[in-house]
Order: sequence, then structure tokens, then C-alpha cells
Amino acid sequence: MTDFVKLLTRKNSLRKQCQALAGSDIEKAIADLTEILEEKLEQENALLVEERERLEKIEAIKQSMLEAGVDLNDLMTLVDTPVKKKVAPKYQVTDANGELHQWSGRGRTPAAFQAAFTAGKTKEDCLI
Repeated sequence: MTDFVKLLTRKNSLRKQCQALAGSDIEKAIADLTEILEEKLEQENALLVEERERLEKIEAIKQSMLEAGVDLNDLMTLVDTPVKKKVAPKYQVTDANGELHQWSGRGRTPAAFQAAFTAGKTKEDCLI
């Protein structure tokens, strides 16, 4: 919270700051704040109206689907959901137990590869 907001929201702090002001200056500040409040309330009301309209549209779509005998799951099977493509492995190494490990070269270096690199292998030695 900024100092200005703290000042405005704490009555005693505001009273202290207003002691040096003339009555007309306080009236001007009140008028400005009232105008700002009205603008803010109009914005909030507009957002509420938009949200209410959106919900009404959703309800109308749900009703149309119900009347048509269409289930939401039916539609979901038709939607292409973006699937994160798995990156093909670029490196592979066999550990001391004979287990094969593959790595794309992205992200944190897996322990099996780190052990191989510590033992003297390079990334180029592990290329598939």
C-alpha cells in the first residue's frame, strides 16, 4: 500500500494533513474524489454487465445443447488440445548397471550423464 493510499484510508492521518488546507481546497479534493469514485463505479458496473451477458450466452448455449441432445463431452472429443511435443533424445549413455539413459540435451543434466561427464566423457561422445 502506498503512502498516499494509507493517508486516504486512515481518517486521523487524513485529518492531520488537512489541517493546513483551506475549506475550499478540501471541497475541491472531495469533488475530485467523488468524480473519480463515480468513474470507478461506472467501470465496475460495466464489467458486471459484461459478465452477466457472458453467463447468459453460456446458459443459452447449454440450453441449445440440451435441446439438441449434445453433451459437452461430445464436443470435447472434437477439440484439438495443444499437446506439448516431446523433444527427441539427442544423447544416450549406459550407466554402470548397464541401463540405457537418453536425454534431449535440454534442461538440467540427468545424474547418469553428469556421472559420465565427470568420468571424462563429453556430450559429443554421447551423441545418438
